[in-house]
Amino acid sequence: MASFWSWWIIVLTVATFVGLAWILFANRKGEPGGTEKTTGHVYDGIEELENPLPAWWFGMFVLTMVFGVGYLALYPGLGNFSGMLGWTKEGQYQREVAKADATYREMRDRYLAMAVEDIAQDPAAMRMGGRMFSNNCAQCHGSDARGAYGFPNLTDDDWIYGGTPEAIQASITNGRQAAMPAWGSILGDKGVEEAAAYVLSLNGRDADPALAAAGATHFQTYCSACHGAEGTGNPMLGAPNLTNGIWLYGGRADQIAHSIRAGRNGKMPAHKDMLDEDKIHILTAYVYSLSH
Repeated sequence: MASFWSWWIIVLTVATFVGLAWILFANRKGEPGGTEKTTGHVYDGIEELENPLPAWWFGMFVLTMVFGVGYLALYPGLGNFSGMLGWTKEGQYQREVAKADATYREMRDRYLAMAVEDIAQDPAAMRMGGRMFSNNCAQCHGSDARGAYGFPNLTDDDWIYGGTPEAIQASITNGRQAAMPAWGSILGDKGVEEAAAYVLSLNGRDADPALAAAGATHFQTYCSACHGAEGTGNPMLGAPNLTNGIWLYGGRADQIAHSIRAGRNGKMPAHKDMLDEDKIHILTAYVYSLSH
């Protein structure tokens, strides 16, 4: 925080405390002697008395102010002053994390030593994995893990980068960056239409034979290096299988044409800086269990 704003907060806070104390003590009145004093205000036969605050009430005000002064002296609250105890929310968080690590380390080490396939059979671990999935993955893949437009379905047998425990763990740890280049400027509108027709034919769907035949040439020239000569994909490159009717960005002719024309650059974020190794291991087992 800038020095000016730090002092601004300090001055306003201290001035408020001093002002409240002055109001409290300046308006304190002693116990009335003899007759009761009144304010002179009468309404409907009822006189307003000018009695002092009850001692317990006055004492509560004083104790509250003393507590406030003590709190601001010990903890942060006055601008950049960190308090006499040196407490910080970051330090408190680190202490709580260290405490939790010490409490659960034995359990986490046990899971780290287990194979992903074995963890997937452990109900307690799967409950933990489900909570981690909800907190870190459901925003994109859905609470049921069935994905959405541009986000893979994790419950089927189709995996762009492979569905082995090692491949899943690598995806969660390091993330994935799609790199489908745009071919519109190279193929032109006619070439994009022809390539899309050929991709449709790979799925056994209706496509203009002439367009598909011309598209086959485009495919072997520009697409087979990643998707394979038969269009069955390459998990090493993250190139999807184009023959199984499963589409990340939609399988209509116009959607396929758009992917060819504009390319795709979907990104799966890396979680290695957000989740510990043991948590990634359990989350891997949970994702693995969704399709096995």
